[in-house]
Amino acid sequence: MSLPPNNRASSYSAGDYRPSQPSTLRQSHRPNSRGPPSDGPSNGPAASSDEASPLLDRTSDVPSGQGESYAHGTFSPRPESPAHGRTSSDGQSTPGSGTHIPALDDALTNIIGHDDWKHWLKKRIRTKKMGQSSELAAEAGIRDTPLMYMAYYVPCLNWLRQYKWSYLQGDLVSAITMASFYLPMALSYASNLAHVPPIHGLYAFVFNPFVYALFGSCPQMVVGPEAAGSLLVGTAVKASVDSGNGMEDNDALHARICGVVTGMAGAMVLIAGLVRLGFLDSVLSRPFLRGFISAIGFVITVDQLIPELGLSDVADHVKVSHGSSADKIGFIIEHIKETHTPTFLVAAVSFVIIMFFRELKKHLQPKLPSIVFVPDRFLVVVISTILCKQYRWDLQGIEILGNVKPPSGSPFTFRWPFQSAHMSHIRDGMSTSFLIALLGFFESSVAAKSLGAGTSTIQGMQLSANRELIALGVANFVGGSFLSLPAFGGYGRSKVNQQTGGKTPMSSILLSVIALLCVLFFLPYFYYLPKPVLSAMISVVAYSLMEEAPHDIGFFLRIRGWKELGLMALIFLSTVFYSLTMGMAIGVGVSLLMVIRHSTRPRIQIMGRIPGTNRFENAEAEDAHLEFIEGCLIVKIPEPLTFANTGELKSRLRRLEMYGTSSAHPALPRLRSTDMNRNVIFDIHGVTSIDGSGMQVLTEIVTDYRERGARVFFSRGPTKRHGNAIWRMMQGSGIVDMCGGEGHFVDDVDEALRRTEYEDSVHE
Repeated sequence: MSLPPNNRASSYSAGDYRPSQPSTLRQSHRPNSRGPPSDGPSNGPAASSDEASPLLDRTSDVPSGQGESYAHGTFSPRPESPAHGRTSSDGQSTPGSGTHIPALDDALTNIIGHDDWKHWLKKRIRTKKMGQSSELAAEAGIRDTPLMYMAYYVPCLNWLRQYKWSYLQGDLVSAITMASFYLPMALSYASNLAHVPPIHGLYAFVFNPFVYALFGSCPQMVVGPEAAGSLLVGTAVKASVDSGNGMEDNDALHARICGVVTGMAGAMVLIAGLVRLGFLDSVLSRPFLRGFISAIGFVITVDQLIPELGLSDVADHVKVSHGSSADKIGFIIEHIKETHTPTFLVAAVSFVIIMFFRELKKHLQPKLPSIVFVPDRFLVVVISTILCKQYRWDLQGIEILGNVKPPSGSPFTFRWPFQSAHMSHIRDGMSTSFLIALLGFFESSVAAKSLGAGTSTIQGMQLSANRELIALGVANFVGGSFLSLPAFGGYGRSKVNQQTGGKTPMSSILLSVIALLCVLFFLPYFYYLPKPVLSAMISVVAYSLMEEAPHDIGFFLRIRGWKELGLMALIFLSTVFYSLTMGMAIGVGVSLLMVIRHSTRPRIQIMGRIPGTNRFENAEAEDAHLEFIEGCLIVKIPEPLTFANTGELKSRLRRLEMYGTSSAHPALPRLRSTDMNRNVIFDIHGVTSIDGSGMQVLTEIVTDYRERGARVFFSRGPTKRHGNAIWRMMQGSGIVDMCGGEGHFVDDVDEALRRTEYEDSVHE
């Protein structure tokens, strides 16, 4: 019996139908190498075309007076930019390398050591990817400028150049609409959830949208305070009061704690963006987010029931305000008879009106899009404030907002979050800041992906998770320095911006300007705003957080997603019966454990042949009626091998050897004879990469098989002529020699089987 030819080796002999010369069409489209083009003279038409030849010859048929530019087509090469401030071939500085400011030029020359400091600086700030992009741009005739890269990392340099006066009307209308909706909400979040002076909620709209508009990569997303982040700030404030670091009514201390927590959350997000951790938005699952957000909605609902029923003073007296939601539910049931009727009526009527308009808008918006402009919540705030002042509801026991002013006496007091005097607050608020950063980034990521990276108005803006982290981090770090609430992107707020005409980030800047004017001039008008109205507005937000949970629960019930339902229930119950921080910590921990478990589990498969064919499929698949090959164990490894997923590779291979399936319990006696495993064929087409730990484990596996007398083959793997990293590692580890040379690395499983038959016949 003759040895069957190795297809990989024979593909270069007879039967290779490739032309001896590459086609001229492929030559014309093939990009040149990563080196500079040749400047030598051409020797006629034949010599002027090689694999680096462009589609159009730049050196011939150039109209006089136009240099190298063309004016006859879209794809014509562009004129090259003048070489100002470049270094000549002999290494000398070219004219124009300075700033035209002699003192500055002399200072930079002394620091750098030579005159051409621009070239020196450019070489050090350009990354490898930017260098390759420059070469591609040069090949395409596109002018490659530093501003192009700066506009990518600082998007305002992009959209400001494209801004037109015609966009201003839509941006202004959307800014006014958002201000009417969300500025009163900011007062509610600060006063009722974060337990800080209401003005600090407005600060989050003064600074954060403006900063995000400069650095954010999603043009229509608007950042601002959210219920979840505000509630977490409130937990940090309550924890400080419980630990004895402050009094219940110390507004200045509470504001400082808010600034420290927001500043730390911003710093964490900023650092995550700088080290490129944007991929983390794919780590936590939707059941985790849904369970935690639903738990937040439930916690907010229970918290707001106490002021809506007029039981705030009683709750403070029995010290239940800092307890769990279960404790508060027990308190409400016990003291329901002490409800303050006027307070409850104001809150109930406000809640019903806001919910009515909310559902009405949702129903009429498809037919009447302009209904979104109706500022129903702003009208509720204005009307309730007028009625409260006219009929003096405050004298009837209804709490009002009162003077809205900063505790320090002057607005916009800058306070560095990381002062040594704040060290106790930093230690106490570290975990809370981490949760705020984590949840805020995930909410912003969902909103940005839902809205999309750009619009038909702004061209060239690309959504990037890492740049979003940097933009949100800088925004919150700046806001925290002015003691604002944490602010992140929200889908609902951004959708309102999109629907009311906002086209560019200018709508966020205008929103910041309106919030600034409100802080400077309109705060006295909020004096008679009833607090039950603010509680009712927050209750509507809490309802919106919970309303999607039944849909998700029903979906997972239909598909029998018990793990997802269990995760949602675990987060919800731990949040309700213990604390918000504990629910978030448990959810993150369980989610990370699930990710680690999934990534470390090797997905190897035992393969069987489809009867009557040369095709091989997974023998453990449902309804798989396959035949096993006598004396051969065929194993498919469909993924890269790393230190993470090779830990159990040996044990799972051992189970396939003994039982022919990885689902058999190891307590069973051996079901496959050892003779069935005298030839082991690894189909490694899916092993696109392998690290040192994975190669070490694979070497140990091959060594063990060879010591037991089994022959090892690798199908659809690398060969010597490929010369890639995996082949070099296999040669260096000794696997190639142990298997019997390159002849044991074949094109497919069928060829490996023919080689096993040949070697069996030879050894007989």
